[in-house]
Amino acid sequence: METSQEIPKVNLKIQIPKTTKQYSESILENEIKGVYIEYVVITDENARVDTAKEGCTAIYLFLKGKGKVIASDISYDIIPETIFLPNIVKSITIKTAKKDTLHYLKISNKLTEQDYIDLKEFPSKNTQQVYCAKFKDCQSYSEPIKSPNTISRTILPNKIIPRIAMGTVQTKGPDKVGAHEHPMLEQLFLGLSKNNCIVYADDAKTVFSQYDILHIPLGSTHSVSVENKEVMYYIWMDFFLDKKGEEWLKTHIVDSVVR
Repeated sequence: METSQEIPKVNLKIQIPKTTKQYSESILENEIKGVYIEYVVITDENARVDTAKEGCTAIYLFLKGKGKVIASDISYDIIPETIFLPNIVKSITIKTAKKDTLHYLKISNKLTEQDYIDLKEFPSKNTQQVYCAKFKDCQSYSEPIKSPNTISRTILPNKIIPRIAMGTVQTKGPDKVGAHEHPMLEQLFLGLSKNNCIVYADDAKTVFSQYDILHIPLGSTHSVSVENKEVMYYIWMDFFLDKKGEEWLKTHIVDSVVR
């Protein structure tokens, strides 16, 4: 694991476990209050039965490998770069494909009293049905801090579970995400395949590589740059401190045509 004092960071070191068919590890523990992150690896047609942590929502980000998720007797095909939320389904089974290895993150977020109230106001189809989406099929958007060359997608809209939204940012260098700050939310970045850029936060900076996961310091002025011929491709994960903070997402302008 690689760490930085100013910008907390770990690398998932995507690889096949040598001594076990399943592997899991908690990462960035206690980094964001109420957010728990588990990195899981399953190999060669093995299965893992999983349930949500008590009082938490669960989000699965499948990064590499193919498999299936079975929820309420329905099977969902999993390919690299898929997001899955069981929502009210209590237990799911995750299986790898034959001779393959599945790598994913399970992100749990503790629900507050207000979250339980807000869940009752969300459309039932959002909160009571499984949510499964391939990143490449998700709605694209633009915003002022990014160049026209950047493709951004919302992979988890903020009306699925309370106070959380996620998306991807993809471009080739030279390019950048302009400096900005958002004191109303905690944010994680996760580098996807071939990502190789630089993240800045106030006076600190760090190399941001594929399968790095880092925490943007709360309230910091931060930006991302990518050099010529390099790739910027990462997930942003927004954990809003309260419902009002979600107004920030209005800076995302939905594209009339999905890119």
